[in-house]
Amino acid sequence: MKMEGMQLGTSPVMQRDVLEFVTVAVQCCAYLESAEQKERVEFVDTMLKLLPLLYLKGILLPEMEPNDEVELVDTVTEENYDIIRNNVALVMGEKDDYLDVFVEDMKYSESPILVTVSENLADIYQDLKNFVSVYRDGTEETMSQAIVVCKENFETYWGQRLVNVMRALHEVRYSLRLNEE
Repeated sequence: MKMEGMQLGTSPVMQRDVLEFVTVAVQCCAYLESAEQKERVEFVDTMLKLLPLLYLKGILLPEMEPNDEVELVDTVTEENYDIIRNNVALVMGEKDDYLDVFVEDMKYSESPILVTVSENLADIYQDLKNFVSVYRDGTEETMSQAIVVCKENFETYWGQRLVNVMRALHEVRYSLRLNEE
């Protein structure tokens, strides 16, 4: 990471809570990038360990002042997104789909909406990878703005997807265990 002149705790972007979030975000991205190499049981089990930690660290991100003059560059392309989504879908197989009531379209429906683990995890990945890329290569100003954007997206978008997908993964994990017994 490009952080010359910044020491732990001396800059808002170097606060312990921020660095811990960065660490978990990097681990989550790396794991999702290697999803195609995993068996379903291992993948689900690991995601059920990473996602709660990611949620906790997301809650602890500090409030920071937005800087509208700082423009962040997204590094995740549509192709990157599709690779993650497709690889997770392959690992999840028939367990990729689940019914959800906490989606925007639910306002217009009386029944749950079909969503996928793979799309929700790809959505989370996209925000995390964009954040990590800016954080790794950025200046203090861009890193600060990346925190602002990531925290806002956590609160309004991917935090809800994270808890939704955890419910689905929990069901898969423990239905697999019951089937094994």
